[in-house]
Amino acid sequence: MTGLVTVLGSGAMTNTINGILDSDVMLVIGSNTTETHPIIGLRMLKAVKKGSKLIVADPRRITLCDSSEIWLQQRPGSDGALINALCHVIIREGLEDRDYMAERTENLAAFKEAIADCTPEWAEDITGVPAADIEEAARIFAAGERAGIYYTMGITQHTSGTDNVCALANLAMITGNLGKAGAGLNPLRGQNNVQGASDMGCNPTFFPGYQRCDDADVRAKFSELWGTEVTGKPGLMATEMPHAIEEGKLAGLWIMGENPILSDPNADHVRKAFAKLDCLVVQDIFLTETAEMADVVLPAASFAEKDGTFANTERKVQRIRKAVPPPGDARDDLSIVNMVSNRMLGTGQRYQGHVDPLYHTVQPLANEIFDEMTQCWSAMAGMSYERIEKEGLCWPCPDADHPGTPILHEKGFPRGKGWLSAITWKGPQELPDDEYPLVLTTGRVLYQYHTGTMTRRSEVLESSAPNAYVEMHPDDAAELNLADNEVVRAASRRGAIKLPVRITDRVSKGLVFIPFHYKEAAANLLTNDALDPQSKIPEAKVCAIKVEKIVEEVEAVSLS
Repeated sequence: MTGLVTVLGSGAMTNTINGILDSDVMLVIGSNTTETHPIIGLRMLKAVKKGSKLIVADPRRITLCDSSEIWLQQRPGSDGALINALCHVIIREGLEDRDYMAERTENLAAFKEAIADCTPEWAEDITGVPAADIEEAARIFAAGERAGIYYTMGITQHTSGTDNVCALANLAMITGNLGKAGAGLNPLRGQNNVQGASDMGCNPTFFPGYQRCDDADVRAKFSELWGTEVTGKPGLMATEMPHAIEEGKLAGLWIMGENPILSDPNADHVRKAFAKLDCLVVQDIFLTETAEMADVVLPAASFAEKDGTFANTERKVQRIRKAVPPPGDARDDLSIVNMVSNRMLGTGQRYQGHVDPLYHTVQPLANEIFDEMTQCWSAMAGMSYERIEKEGLCWPCPDADHPGTPILHEKGFPRGKGWLSAITWKGPQELPDDEYPLVLTTGRVLYQYHTGTMTRRSEVLESSAPNAYVEMHPDDAAELNLADNEVVRAASRRGAIKLPVRITDRVSKGLVFIPFHYKEAAANLLTNDALDPQSKIPEAKVCAIKVEKIVEEVEAVSLS
């Protein structure tokens, strides 16, 4: 990636959660923030009360729309066209921050050429958003002294997801909103330590700290640190693995804390692929739908049953502490990985650790691993358990006297000047047609989390949101002669489910919405697993489906 390495490579917020309160303008795009990140959503609503202007871009009417200055209801998969049009208006009307652009950006000519024809009228045809609204939103955003952009998987889970993020980076840079308080480019991470997992190399092309495996100097460093020769060959993205299994290139899989049978798009294809594995190992705190398929289940500890650190969405590394011991034979993830690797590799005692009372083996302590992490990556070199005992630190924190970096890029970008990407909008991989005339988008609800592994075991949460449903516009429901709460059949080219319909104007005509938490009506049986060619993220947020009325078959009774 030739653009903002730290921003786009890590997927972390450039700014802080509390910094939302300092913003003059907020653009929330592809994020139902009050339901998926409710604490951050509350900060946004508080910022609005303080005078911040809120722009919401979402295909569905979400709660934030009620507090917004303007709501841009774009069609799913048209985000790139909308963002390019916002940039077009800002450049056309001379609203850009010219001093910032001259000092801190490059590739301006190619960028301007790419957006030259992206007029609001052009974008209206693609997005469905009135040209006048696009112009108004551009002016509001450009007028803000501190304008922040906030997005989630509504932007990224597309075959054009990488382009969408680069387009948002363009918008932030041309308005001078990277490197200042109350502004920035802020992806909101979807799970409690997904940022930490990303930071520590849970990506097949990177070692910890976003250091590329194909860099000879990086490999030499890690080979010395770990005492073994490390490979420069990248692995597979998780989304590529089902196809690799079918092609005979992958025989075994070890899944930790993930439930892809429900969470991955085209879920039936994933299930069939997993069934062909020679060995499936699942490490989790509950027997998930994926664990039910496993040859071996390794019982893991929950967050409250182990020590360690989490890195949250604002790059803050924080301590977690064991509150209670793990139940039964459950073990923390670190101990499980260490025990298995020692049995496989016979590496011997690498850490001082502690002796596991059940297995009488030396297990590393979390602080030993953290110390090693700080040796791996210069951005964490100044951190220690002592420093984060009471308050976390935001990376980069390169030395022991450094206070951490709440706001990225205040003095410049890691690559020098920020790259203005020339983005050409490309539509979704699958569009509606006569057979599948509706567009499906998916998401979360406030009371459920991800695949419901934890929340659906809570009586209070489950009673608040117990069922799947499909939201449908009144005009579409009328064409099918559907009544509210009537059970319907929703089908795509990949699968079909039955669930009740909610007739609502929260969605536009031609669009339907299904939350993906519910195994009894799994939305991801329908969704498309087509991949972004760069990030390999799937297009889970837009696909073509049909909704059908279920006609009960009545058995004929003879009167003779």
